[in-house]
Amino acid sequence: MLESHQYLRQFSIKPSVQRSAVMNFLLKNRIHPTIDEIYLALSPTMPTLSKTTVYNTLDLFVERGAVRALAIDEKNARYDVDISAHAHFLCRSCGSIRDIFDLKPNMFHIPDTTSFKIDAVEISYFGTCEKCKGN
Repeated sequence: MLESHQYLRQFSIKPSVQRSAVMNFLLKNRIHPTIDEIYLALSPTMPTLSKTTVYNTLDLFVERGAVRALAIDEKNARYDVDISAHAHFLCRSCGSIRDIFDLKPNMFHIPDTTSFKIDAVEISYFGTCEKCKGN
């Protein structure tokens, strides 16, 4: 696993204590967290950390392409450190989000016949996960 400082430098982001802590959390917790989840996880060991700092840090990460902001959750933005082409699944019962990698190779390809300038593609699936399906 990449160290957070190395990862940040790949995207021309100057590592700070807060930026490194947020990136380290994202790299170690691939749960597509919300700002609140990141803040609650980090604040006990970083008492000076604010939600605004987490928000601004994630904005910078998204702007530089180090992290993707997901619009899959109607209530909260979710963040994904895996920037490779993949889809997401949201369980409507428990709210967990899972990555889906085994899609058709051309799923993310935009036909050359369009005149659109595409800078992002987001494919989302919704349903019930295997844990909740039995309940």
